Amino acid sequence: MTNWTDRVVAMVCLSASVMLSAVYGYAETARYDVDPDHSIVEFRVAHMVISKTTGHFKDYTGFIEMDPDAGTVKAIEASIKTASVTTNQEKRDAHLRNPDFFDVEKYPAMTYKMKSYKKTGDGYAAVGDLTLHGVTKEVTLTGSFNGVTKDPWGNTRAGFAAEGKVNRKDFGMVWNKALDSGGLVVGDEVWIKLDIECIKAKS
Repeated sequence: MTNWTDRVVAMVCLSASVMLSAVYGYAETARYDVDPDHSIVEFRVAHMVISKTTGHFKDYTGFIEMDPDAGTVKAIEASIKTASVTTNQEKRDAHLRNPDFFDVEKYPAMTYKMKSYKKTGDGYAAVGDLTLHGVTKEVTLTGSFNGVTKDPWGNTRAGFAAEGKVNRKDFGMVWNKALDSGGLVVGDEVWIKLDIECIKAKS
């Protein structure tokens, strides 16, 4: 009698599991590739103390491995072509590409690779290694996961926002000039702002 009862209980549990899976789907870790046509990698830095200059990069790739249902992230990696920097001012952009700053011929790319990830309230914090100008430093990005949706062409898309900051001198970018009124032409702290849209990779 006990064996029969056990079999019935097992069948009920299995049936419930199948029905729940049909409704909610199994948790799945998948790769989501950055869509650069609908993303922006932006930075801001103080200019002559009184204002900030904003720029962004136009050429980059990256991916996130995650389970959006469980809210877990396994990996984040990105590579940005330093020569693609733009601040909408040609002379300034040329200076940013030369050895005073990015030195794009010697260091054509910067990379980011996540080391750890944790939820922080409604957001998250990702700690990773940023390699820039031949130097690798740990950088923390904090932000939010904006959800998943289907586009009209059947792709699954995910959205993220993140912010962080670095000190450019930590990466060997030390060029500056003093102002007669006090202060320096370029600030040391650089604020990073990311608005990222990703497309789930096809199986």
